[in-house]
Amino acid sequence: MAALVLTALMSALAPPTVVVAGATGRVGRLVVQRLLQREGTATTVRAVVRDGAKALEVLPRDGRIELVFCDLASDDCAAAIKRMSEGADAVIWCASGFKPDGTLIDIDGVTEFAKAFDNGNASGNAPKVVLCSSAGVSRPQWSEEKKKKLVGAADIPIIRLNPGAILDKKMVAEAKLREGGAPYCIVRPTGLKDTWPAGRPILSQGDVAVGRTNPDDLAEVLVSCLEEPHAAGKTFEMFTMTGYPAGALGTALEALASDKAPPSEAAVEASYRVLQQMLPGEQQDATKLEMGRTYEEVDAGKVGRERGAAPTERELSVAQGALTSMGGVPATPMRGFLRRLFRRSSS
Repeated sequence: MAALVLTALMSALAPPTVVVAGATGRVGRLVVQRLLQREGTATTVRAVVRDGAKALEVLPRDGRIELVFCDLASDDCAAAIKRMSEGADAVIWCASGFKPDGTLIDIDGVTEFAKAFDNGNASGNAPKVVLCSSAGVSRPQWSEEKKKKLVGAADIPIIRLNPGAILDKKMVAEAKLREGGAPYCIVRPTGLKDTWPAGRPILSQGDVAVGRTNPDDLAEVLVSCLEEPHAAGKTFEMFTMTGYPAGALGTALEALASDKAPPSEAAVEASYRVLQQMLPGEQQDATKLEMGRTYEEVDAGKVGRERGAAPTERELSVAQGALTSMGGVPATPMRGFLRRLFRRSSS
């Protein structure tokens, strides 16, 4: 009995170990840095990387970082995730990409991590699996009536183009996590912009958030959710409101609905009306944007599409480049795929 008590005590005193999937990516590297900077917590970071040279280039030199080499698109991904999760306290998933067959790596990866951290209770405890997803994942599935009512959230570049059906696939990954027994939290950031000033993370639900997210703010939210029981079993969107101090997340998280009792459509529409007033720029109309263009360009008259307009050749090219950079559909068939996809959604 004494030995068991001593073992439990030593385990409780041991520094927490957090797995970061996609540790060398745009968000993952910031999450690693933030974990190492946690006040009063000597966190060990198990950084999942595919490229050792890139890891040495972008990650800090710190003895608390354990590099785990793993290609999350490989066939032995499930076994690798099981091994890297042993002895770990939590995981933050920041990875994204495609397998050779076009499957999003998030789906299998999140499923396996959910199994690894399954304690039979998906809520009530601080999250063990924090998934960085994306705002807009549900919008391609909205009815035409809902898209018309919430046009400022539906008729925006990423929703219109949805390259490689990536939003639909991220929605599947989210569903896989909810189906598991691991305490989880799903964070859906709006568009990341490195030059957007840090500020206060604005949290909302119903997938109607549009705007910009500072990557450092996103990393802070992802890490903070590990210590917030009120984040467990919840899905929410976030963007950065500049000009305000960040503040604590606890109050905002506590006010959010759980996934088991989501907000009503009336509440979602009310949130949409408020959030539309927080859009960047003077015109506050995201439907005028084209993929790869900015709110500032809209204000300056450099771009101003009509609602419902088809994607331009330039937009198709930008979407193609983004998808192929993730290892998605090859460049040649991609443009034809996007044209067919848009024709179907417009018919």
